[in-house]
Amino acid sequence: MRKVFHFDSPSAPYVADAAVLCCFDHRIGTAVRKFLKKQGIERADMIVVAGGAKTLASPRNHFEEDFILEQVRMSIRLHQTKRVIVTSHSDCATYGGLAHFKGDHEAEAEHHRGELLRAARLLTSNFPGISVEPYFVTFDGIWEVKNAEHPKSTLPQKELGIVGETA
Repeated sequence: MRKVFHFDSPSAPYVADAAVLCCFDHRIGTAVRKFLKKQGIERADMIVVAGGAKTLASPRNHFEEDFILEQVRMSIRLHQTKRVIVTSHSDCATYGGLAHFKGDHEAEAEHHRGELLRAARLLTSNFPGISVEPYFVTFDGIWEVKNAEHPKSTLPQKELGIVGETA
């Protein structure tokens, strides 16, 4: 082997601040990293796959779901993760993009809200001791998804149980 790049990285074992499930779409990468930093998450076990939350909410096959659950299990076992952040994003190609919703942002957000809540339920049923936080990423902010029992606001996305924050 030949060393082609030098860097200094801490080699000590660590406790992960969170396991983070997100899509590999490059368009959302910077927003997700900035959001994690703002949330105080410095050591994240990143689970980056096409579709993010879709792999748990509506997987194409059992392998997809099993693979993600195993990644979370490993994060808990190896890095004592107690928090999982699960995301999906606007215009995600695994859902057919915004075109699948005929350009209707509210219909898209409502669909993703359901997907994110389904993914969160699956995670909490498999790992009862962890905190699961679902978020919907758009191109102008990151929206916290709340359960149906949370109070509703007058803003359209908040009516969907999606509470926003911009970077």
